[in-house]
Amino acid sequence: MSIPVSFQPNNSDEISAFLRERSRTGAPVIVRGGGSKAGFGRPLRADETVLDLAALSGITLYEPGELVLTARAGTKLSEIAAAIAEHNQCLAFEPPAFGALFGNDATSTLGGVVASGWSGPRRVKAGAVRDHVLGALAVGGDGEVFKSGGRVVKNVTGFDLPKLLAGSHGTLAVMTDITIKVLPAPEATRTIVVLGLDDHAAIRLLCNVLGGPYEVAGAAHLATQAARRSAVAAIARSDGSATLIRLEGFGPSVADRFAALETLLGQGHQTFALDHDQGAVLWSEVRDVAPLVARDSIVWRLSLPPSDAARTVAAIESSTEADAFYDWGGGLVWLSMPAGVAADAHAGGVRRLLPSGHATLMRAPAGIRAGASVFQPAAPALASLQFRVKSAFDPAGILAPGFMAADRRLEAN
Repeated sequence: MSIPVSFQPNNSDEISAFLRERSRTGAPVIVRGGGSKAGFGRPLRADETVLDLAALSGITLYEPGELVLTARAGTKLSEIAAAIAEHNQCLAFEPPAFGALFGNDATSTLGGVVASGWSGPRRVKAGAVRDHVLGALAVGGDGEVFKSGGRVVKNVTGFDLPKLLAGSHGTLAVMTDITIKVLPAPEATRTIVVLGLDDHAAIRLLCNVLGGPYEVAGAAHLATQAARRSAVAAIARSDGSATLIRLEGFGPSVADRFAALETLLGQGHQTFALDHDQGAVLWSEVRDVAPLVARDSIVWRLSLPPSDAARTVAAIESSTEADAFYDWGGGLVWLSMPAGVAADAHAGGVRRLLPSGHATLMRAPAGIRAGASVFQPAAPALASLQFRVKSAFDPAGILAPGFMAADRRLEAN
């Protein structure tokens, strides 16, 4: 039987039948939503069928008073954002739009956002994507349909499988319907900028502020090169680094906390405040990354303790050309490195100098991604656990085989 290049189902039953057949024959499948992340990970293989979820679209339940929404996996994030904005609500985990980073204008979908598990700057306050997923209807690689979670946490029993599926990049199961919690949109937002700090000083400051009573909703540091690429003139023309602190919430509360923060930072620091529109542009840049990294460069995403961040970046910069900016108070580092210099996209140097955490190759030419380990190689014990989890959900290993390191053991069996 010939395998089509793409299959677009209309419901979970069709997905189940499709995966059951593919599992029987061992034919590989890769799941795709809006396609905004098509430039991430290893390239599509010639023998893979694209399981296109575009037809699984639409909000099926939204109860603003209960702060809960259910939508099909292919629902565009812009549709969800518009619907909840009418009730002054938002997706608190601030999902990034990485289409521009990966060189396309495709629209992010709910399924893609949850499957990738990537969160924006507000993660320091609101938590990660997985913390906002209440339930999911999904289909395993063997075609088995299962449901986990619910509309309210107190009614949920059993394993919290949606949290496991968040960040699995479609290698465990195909989510068809997802329930998430939404939260009230901030009534007021203020951003203060501290100029001229080096990376070490900036991260120390951000960690101190995050540990204080200010309820920080964004803590980032743009080193000089990243700051120069900002579309916010006051940042780009400062001719130095910019350390960013965002406060959100009820108007009077934000005003009080911001005044206290200004008093704290006014002691020996050069600071200024951004207006609402400038702040919105700047935090969108931090969230979406692309405006702050060199065009056509190699891009790495490092997740590590803030105490290790500046030292790690300095070590990398001492061995090869690179520039960086920091989010999550230093817990997330974006590295921009020259393309065409290292055949492995600098993976050897970056991972060798990483003392803890993990490094993900976010953007590189397709030829490099085809052979490089995009995700941080796991320690043997963790790789074994990942393999067993993968085998339980996808016994035949047909869902994006080799996309994540642990999957490659399935290809050898």
